[in-house]
Amino acid sequence: MFTGIVTDIGKVRGVRDTNRDRRFEIETSYDVAGIDLGASISHAGCCLTVVDKGEGWFAVEVSAETLAMSTLGDWHEGRRINLERAARAGDEMGGHIVSGHVDGVGEVVSIQPEGGSHRLRIRAPRPLHRYIASKGSISVEGVSLTVNEVEDDIFGVNIIPHTWEATTLGALKVGDRVNLEIDMLARYLARWQETAA
Repeated sequence: MFTGIVTDIGKVRGVRDTNRDRRFEIETSYDVAGIDLGASISHAGCCLTVVDKGEGWFAVEVSAETLAMSTLGDWHEGRRINLERAARAGDEMGGHIVSGHVDGVGEVVSIQPEGGSHRLRIRAPRPLHRYIASKGSISVEGVSLTVNEVEDDIFGVNIIPHTWEATTLGALKVGDRVNLEIDMLARYLARWQETAA
C-alpha cells in the first residue's frame, strides 16, 4: 500500500527485454542499502518489485500485462518517474490509500495556470470515468490528488506549486498519457451499488 505522496523522482537508466518481461533499471536518491530485494516501490503509480540493485540504482521487471495497461510501455532511458516506498504501519497518511494497481491510462487535455497553481484536465477511459467523483481522491502518475470537477469523462485537478515542482506533473504536456488509479473506496461503493440494484 502507498499514500500517493511522492518521495523521490527516479530516472530510467536502462531498459532491456527479457524472455518474458521487460527489465528497467532506475536511478534513485533513496538509500539503496535500505531497499530489500522483493520490496515494493510505486513507479508513476504502478507497484513494482525490486529484483536487483546496485550503487544508486535498483531494477524491476514488468510483465506484458502491466506494459499494456499502463504508461510503462512508453518508458525509455532518461525518463523521469515518480517514486514512493511502500507505507509502513504508523506512517503518516498524507494522501489517500493507493494500491499501486493502475486502473487505466488517461490523457491530459488541458493545462492552465491558476494563481500560483496549475489546473489539469484529464480524460479518463470509459467506463473508468464512472468511478471519479468531485471532491473524491484519485492517483495520477502515483500522486494523490483531489478531484475538483467532473464533466462526463473529463475531470480536473489543481496542482499546487510544491507538487508541480516535486513530482513529474510539472513536465506534463497536453496529449501526454498518465497512469490513473481511482479511489479504492469509490470502486467498492460502486460495485456494492451494482450488486444491490
